[in-house]
Amino acid sequence: MLAGMKRAIVATAASAVVWGTAHFVTGRRVTGALLLTLQLSLVVGLVLLAWPLRDTATEWFVQTRWLDALRWGIVVLGAVWAAVIIRSYQLVSPGRPVLVALVVALCLVVVAPLAYAVELTRVSHDLVTDVFAKDTGKNPFRGMSRVNLLLIGADAAPSRPGVRTDSMTVASVDTRSGVTTLFSLPRNLEDVPMPTPVSKAAFPDGFKGDGVGTPGLLNEVFQWAEDHPEIVPGVADGKRGPALLKGAVSEVLGLQVDYYVMVDMAGFAELVDAVGGVRVNVAEELVYGKQSQGRIPAGDQILSGEQALWFGRTRTNSDDYHRMSRQKCLLYALSQQADPGTLLTRFHGIAGATKRAVSTDLPQNALPVLIRLSKKMRGKDVQSVQFVPPLINTGYPDWELIRTTVTETLAGSGTPGPSATAARPDIAMSPASASGATPTASAETAEEKGKPDSLAAKCA
Repeated sequence: MLAGMKRAIVATAASAVVWGTAHFVTGRRVTGALLLTLQLSLVVGLVLLAWPLRDTATEWFVQTRWLDALRWGIVVLGAVWAAVIIRSYQLVSPGRPVLVALVVALCLVVVAPLAYAVELTRVSHDLVTDVFAKDTGKNPFRGMSRVNLLLIGADAAPSRPGVRTDSMTVASVDTRSGVTTLFSLPRNLEDVPMPTPVSKAAFPDGFKGDGVGTPGLLNEVFQWAEDHPEIVPGVADGKRGPALLKGAVSEVLGLQVDYYVMVDMAGFAELVDAVGGVRVNVAEELVYGKQSQGRIPAGDQILSGEQALWFGRTRTNSDDYHRMSRQKCLLYALSQQADPGTLLTRFHGIAGATKRAVSTDLPQNALPVLIRLSKKMRGKDVQSVQFVPPLINTGYPDWELIRTTVTETLAGSGTPGPSATAARPDIAMSPASASGATPTASAETAEEKGKPDSLAAKCA
């Protein structure tokens, strides 16, 4: 009896690894051969597909149709595998319920990781559909030699109604080479030119705001549009702000802003915690909070979500322009440290934080293209231009200087900005470099030269 039980245990366990083992043992060779052939076909098929598709596999995980197909494929695989185990037990151990625990354990070992994979596909699907706009049905970047993305850091406070876009940077990406240049605008830029006939009629001399409460700074444009539907007619709530801000920034830089990505700063802190913190170089000790209750020591630090939020937000013993540099370094560090292992093991938390923190008008079918672009960007230095004093006066900006600087910077990066010619010729602005983690004389020197800085070098 013991020998028979041992034989049943071995055959059942072996069948969980090599399909058809129990069938061969019990003389069902044809069925055993079919099961083994099916398993080998699946393994060989996956291996043969994995190598040639290794560079494009990541693109599948941001496409809902492939996520749905993968989910159902995993479900079917799990059901078949569990059925093989159960049937193998029935063949080699009839009438021995004591071995049911073994069968249950084997099924759990097989099904549990597959169930987790199914859950990942579900979360990925929800993330894509909840955050990104509906699929346009065509390549959104077709025929574009350059893509311009407006990256917005939005902040809200209990004492202040609405949202203020205190961080605004345009990432201009060459679609052929992946070379990327960042153009950052200060939040307190005044008299910003408006982009549409209706908004120009309302503010013929540039955005003036609404009196003392809204004195007319760039960071007020978003909320102004949301509060005044007549300024952006025919556009739904929640979309008027991005539409008007994209247009205004396009006018300022002389670049057609194609899409925007907005990150809520409070949600950003949650996102940093979800990935386990972010490592940055802090040039000098930072204090934060109304009573200076928090401190971030100088040196190489791993910041929590709260610390990262204050690192990018505080102006204590600092100013807007130094804060802009820290924000770019923070985003750069986070993008560099988001490795696949972290994304996989912390995916639930990251996906949840992303859904709460990020909004964008990028369509879902832009994601595979962006992944291909990110591969081209890998290993290339990111250049940064920051439009701050001393080159410009934010109260009386030199629009022509700004636009000229943008055009010359993109020409110097190897690709002239074709979309720059589409903007109005009477609009442009003045450059200043990103001062990175050390916002002092080195930043002023670069600004005076009117040349872009290396983001990697400045944030090191």
